[in-house]
Amino acid sequence: MNGLRAVVVCLVIAGTAVVSPAATAATPAAPASNSTATSTSESTSARWSALPVPAAAPPMSVADLAARGPGDAWATGSENAADGSRPTLYRRHGTAWSRDTSFPGADEPGALGRVQFVGDEMWIFHYRVGIAEILRRSAAGWSAVPLPQTLWTYQDFTAVPGAAWVVGEDDTGLKVLRYDGSGWTTQSTPDGVLFLMGITARAADDVWAWADTADGSTILRWDGSSWRDAKVPLPPKSNVHTIVLEPFGRITIGGSRYTDGVARTYLTTGNGRAWHTRYPPLGDTSTEAMVRGPDGALWLPVRSDRAFQSKYARIDGLRTTFSYGPERPNAIDVKPRALATVGSALLSFGTVEIYGSKPNLMSERLGGRP
Repeated sequence: MNGLRAVVVCLVIAGTAVVSPAATAATPAAPASNSTATSTSESTSARWSALPVPAAAPPMSVADLAARGPGDAWATGSENAADGSRPTLYRRHGTAWSRDTSFPGADEPGALGRVQFVGDEMWIFHYRVGIAEILRRSAAGWSAVPLPQTLWTYQDFTAVPGAAWVVGEDDTGLKVLRYDGSGWTTQSTPDGVLFLMGITARAADDVWAWADTADGSTILRWDGSSWRDAKVPLPPKSNVHTIVLEPFGRITIGGSRYTDGVARTYLTTGNGRAWHTRYPPLGDTSTEAMVRGPDGALWLPVRSDRAFQSKYARIDGLRTTFSYGPERPNAIDVKPRALATVGSALLSFGTVEIYGSKPNLMSERLGGRP
C-alpha cells in the first residue's frame, strides 16, 4: 500500500478469492445495459454497522488492514506520543477488536506499515528510528528479519511464501531489496525507472510494481529472473495508486489521469490477453484502499458528502453504486483508510474525528455474522 510510504516518511502517517455474499451483504447491482455510460445510484440494500475499537492516543493514523478469516484480522498504524509517533497494532479475534502490544518495539518510537499473511504466519513492515525490519508472528510468537541496510525512504513492502520485497530509496537512488527466506539481495530495475511507488505479489515469481519514469507511470513485473516493463497501456498523464492481483490472472490497476489540471479516477483491468480502461464516476478518489469484495465487485472508500458518515463505492462492471456507514453523532470527519474481505463480509478500518477532539479509530462491517 502507498500508505506505508506515508507511515515511514512522516512517522505519523503510516496490497482474493470471490465467494457468495451473505444475505446481509449488499445485493449485487443489476446488470448494466448495453450503453457504455456508467450508471450511478445509492445502494439502498447495503447496511454498514459500527464496530467498537479501543481508543489510542490521538491523532491516530491507519496504515493497513488484512484478514485471513472472520476471526483473524489485523490493522496497523501509529498514535501520538511525547517522543513522536508510536506503532499501533490491533487484532480482531472472534468478534471484537483489541490492541496488541506484544510485538518487539511496541513501546518505542516508530510506525507499522503493510501487514500480510504468509503461509501460517503474519508479516508486518516495522520502522523504528534508524532501523527497519519485517516482524513475523507465528504460533511460536514474534521474530524479526532486519533489513540489510538503512534507507532514508521506505515506499512499500510485500511478501508471499518464499520471498519478500522492500522498495525505497537511499542517497544513491532507488533500492529494491528481496528476501528469499535466508538472506537479502539487491535487484536492479529497467533503465529509466526513477522511483518505485508500490509493489504487490501473487507468488515468488509473479510480482508487480508501479513506477515513475521520465515519460510517466509504468508497470513492472518480476517473473522470477528479472524485472521487465509489463507493457500495460496506462492512460496518458496518469499515475497509479494500487494494483489488485487476483486468482486466474485477473489484474485491476487503479489511479488518476490528469486532464487540464483536473484528476479523474480510472481503472485498467487485464485478463492475461487484453487490457481495458474505464472511468467510474468517482471524481479524483484515490483507489489505494480498493479491494475485491465478497460479492465479486470492487469496493473502495470515497470522500463523503456527509461529515457524520463514511461513504463507499461499489463497482460492478459498468455500474457504480454508493453506500454510507452508520451515523456517528457529532462526527465532523469519518475516514475509512483500509478495506479487507473477511469471508462473506467486508471490513473497514480508519479514523473518525468527533467535534472538539482529534482523530481516533473506527471500524465498520458490511455483511457477515456479528
